[in-house]
Amino acid sequence: MSEHGRVQDPGDRYVIISSDCHAGADILGYKPYLERKWYDEFESWAASFHDPWEDMLGSTREDMLGNGQAAEDVNFGLASRDSSLNWDGRRRTEVLEADGIAAEVLFPNTAPPFFPAGVFSVSVPRTPAEYERRWAGLRAHNRWMAEFAADAPGRRAGLAQVFLNDIDDAVAEIRWAKEAGLRGVLIPSDNVVTVPLYYPRLDPIWQVCEELELPVHRHTSFPSDSASKENGAAPPMIGLLEVEFFTQRGLAHLMFSGVFDRFPGLKFVMTEGGCAWIVNYLNQLDALYEIAHQPGTVPNRFAHQAVRAMSWKPSEYFRTNCFLGASLMTKQECALRHNIGLGTIMWGSDLPHLEGTYPYTRQALQAVFSDVPPDEVQMMLGTNAAGVYGLDMKFLQGIANRIGPTVESVRTPLTVWPRTPEETIHPGLAPAAIPGYGDLADPAKV
Repeated sequence: MSEHGRVQDPGDRYVIISSDCHAGADILGYKPYLERKWYDEFESWAASFHDPWEDMLGSTREDMLGNGQAAEDVNFGLASRDSSLNWDGRRRTEVLEADGIAAEVLFPNTAPPFFPAGVFSVSVPRTPAEYERRWAGLRAHNRWMAEFAADAPGRRAGLAQVFLNDIDDAVAEIRWAKEAGLRGVLIPSDNVVTVPLYYPRLDPIWQVCEELELPVHRHTSFPSDSASKENGAAPPMIGLLEVEFFTQRGLAHLMFSGVFDRFPGLKFVMTEGGCAWIVNYLNQLDALYEIAHQPGTVPNRFAHQAVRAMSWKPSEYFRTNCFLGASLMTKQECALRHNIGLGTIMWGSDLPHLEGTYPYTRQALQAVFSDVPPDEVQMMLGTNAAGVYGLDMKFLQGIANRIGPTVESVRTPLTVWPRTPEETIHPGLAPAAIPGYGDLADPAKV
């Protein structure tokens, strides 16, 4: 099996496709995309919606970012919903081009209709009535997203969200998404936390995604539906500690349940969960795979049927079926790119989130990629993502020739760094300024 991705000469300017950006309608802007029967209930929901992300950040945004433009435009999580960068397409394009970004992959960023208030992340719908309301809201968001992406043809790869409650609903929505021009499918975070991806009942979803060449996505999020005001100060810290586990969780489900054997063309993307963890994680999975083949071992007694049904080792499935949306990328992670899999890494800016690279994207690229061969940089910045999302690199090169960073500028080591935390808290730019932060950014020290 060969690693996906291919080397491409970047020319004078890099084509950048951000694999992790966020967009959404203004809360009231979702109403036209709902069926009329929901209008009255929507008005009541919108009037009472409360976002704990805003509470967590509180009034510290101005303190954290002295740059007035950034302070106005970015925030953590759903709290950034007050930024017009979410829905103002013209302004968004101007901001992206100023950062040198030619195209973007769009995850949600504003709460869809009937999203529960007062929670960091949301559990799956628990009752038929709750499912009906929230499914209507999710479909409204998908329709807004398709329209927003279509406003910039070839430059916005929008994703459709689906629940795993009703397989027929999900499959029908995925087919609609393909026809509407969306480029992938996102499983909301707590669906992955709550619903194991190894369930055979999910096969129709994997089948239609393979058929339509729509990659399936898992985007990191706090694995908690508790607001800190109600349950003390611990939930955000627990979320930080557990988020990596839940980011990893679905990957092993798909490998050991044979999903990639039954649907070899399926692509699975994990975004904003870091990169370096995959090296040790795949070593662990491969070791378990090998031991489970050995008679007399405990893993063999419990797992021999699963591993005997697999055609490849876990690391081999990863190289051919899986990708990492490498938001918040650091120089230390980049140094491990060949161990991670060069063809699996897709750089992301995380616009419009506070921890992302905006408005210091060009500096972030210098900080991470200055000593990396240009052909490898181009793979991570654009070529890999173009292959996953079916974007036209020749078309995007025409845009990059106008706005993209030059190869030489990225090769120039960064000497003037943005101030941390006054101007940025991006991990790739922050470690030198915050004691101990570099240990978190350096996989060898964790």
